[in-house]
Amino acid sequence: MSTVKVDTIKTTGNIEVYTCKAWVNFNGTGTVAIRGSGNVSSITDLGTGRYTITFTNALTDANYCVTSACSPSGSTTMYSPLVFAGAPWSTAAPSTTAFSIVTNKNDTNVLDTSYITLAVFR
Repeated sequence: MSTVKVDTIKTTGNIEVYTCKAWVNFNGTGTVAIRGSGNVSSITDLGTGRYTITFTNALTDANYCVTSACSPSGSTTMYSPLVFAGAPWSTAAPSTTAFSIVTNKNDTNVLDTSYITLAVFR
C-alpha cells in the first residue's frame, strides 16, 4: 500500500478541496466508548450530555467546522449536538487539539445519547 502526502488538494479548476480532518462514532451512555474514528484519540465524559473530543494530531488552527448527529438508544429521532465554547457548558473554546459538545433535545433537555457521530472539516 502506498501513502500519498500533499499539503493542498485542488481541482483542475484550481479550487481547493476541503477534506474531513477527523471523525468519530461513539456511545455516550454509561462508560463512553468509541466505536470507530479517524484522528480522534479520546472522548472525555464531562457529565450528562457533555463531552470533550481530543484529536490524535492537532489541526492547523481552531477555525474548523463540526457536523454532527446523535440519537438516544431505541429512538429513530436524530438530534444535533452543539459544539460549545464558554459558559454555561464550558470555559474552553475549541482549540487545535480538542473541542466540546453538549447533546440535547432542545435548549433545556440535556441528555446522554447512545449514538453520537461527529465529522470535522477545515
